[in-house]
Amino acid sequence: MANAPLYLDHAATSPIRPQVREAMLRAWEIGANASSVHALGRKAKLRLEEARNAVLAFVNGVGPARLVFTSGGTEANQLALSQSRGFDRMIVSAGEHDSVYKAAESYGLPVAYAPLLRSGLVDTEALHQLLNAGGKPFVAVMWVNNETGVINPIREIADQVHAAGGWLHVDAVQAAGKVAIDFEALGADSLSLAAHKIGGPQGVGALIYSADRDIHAAIPGGGQEFGHRAGTENIAGIAGFAEATRHARPASDAAQAEAEAALKALGATIVGEEAPRASGITCFTVPDWTAQLQLIHMDMAGVCVSSGSACSSGKVKSSRVLEAMGLSEVADKALRVSSGWTTSAADWQQFIEVWSTGYAKHHARQAGRVKESA
Repeated sequence: MANAPLYLDHAATSPIRPQVREAMLRAWEIGANASSVHALGRKAKLRLEEARNAVLAFVNGVGPARLVFTSGGTEANQLALSQSRGFDRMIVSAGEHDSVYKAAESYGLPVAYAPLLRSGLVDTEALHQLLNAGGKPFVAVMWVNNETGVINPIREIADQVHAAGGWLHVDAVQAAGKVAIDFEALGADSLSLAAHKIGGPQGVGALIYSADRDIHAAIPGGGQEFGHRAGTENIAGIAGFAEATRHARPASDAAQAEAEAALKALGATIVGEEAPRASGITCFTVPDWTAQLQLIHMDMAGVCVSSGSACSSGKVKSSRVLEAMGLSEVADKALRVSSGWTTSAADWQQFIEVWSTGYAKHHARQAGRVKESA
């Protein structure tokens, strides 16, 4: 029997946890609509509200926050951006996920893009200037970047945004399970989560927002989710989401650090190394081996990694985030390795062995071509 693939693409999606699967099966057995008033409907409603409280507890948001379940992180971001009605302009960071970056201009407001430093951090001085350009701003800044793992200083940014009379939305999809989340201490007005990044099911997410803020529905219809998001709730998926939060905790990064040291010894550069980074995401580049060729080698060797965001229709292309960091010369050579609850220290070691073997073969082929052309 062939060996099972080595999965190091948790930042794209994390395999579902056994406990989550069991929680979902129990919820499916209820078999009723949470809006129904009969006994089974009330049981489904109870399961829904238990899950809501569990996810709020995960972000320490019980009391200061409200929660709307969505179909995932993208919809949660869209629901947040739709709250920009009543604001004068929008500011988003250049490192945002496409569900924010590409959607921002569709809400009818002038949009400015806060640049990134070469470290991958949002340039807070440039952001400060944008905030003081007049008008009430709606601002979106990702907490943990999905390609580099760089952690932005959200509390500092929140203070700047509120001083300008604005709303701060934080895409926390990659932060979940990697850093401890305290919604009240974070200072954001809203944040988005996705279950499948922490070993929960795909197709479930949440928008968490301050109890001091009022929001309007992006999907009108029935009265589900307090009238903020119409449509029958996915009780099984939501139950799985809640169960995933009970097991998602930041992991040790010792094996990751050893792997990064090995990569650097082989000539690689760790992207964002000089900035605070969350455990579980390593983005690195080499000057002479494209991401596409690296992915082909890794895939043939049974190792699942990626070249950046998984939300690009399966295409291997230059990283917009690295370009925004001023790393255009290597933006098409970046590989992202991301670990999670299934990953062991041996997995990181196996990755290094496979990658280094491929890199050596690539160099040998390159040397042979140079010799033939001489």
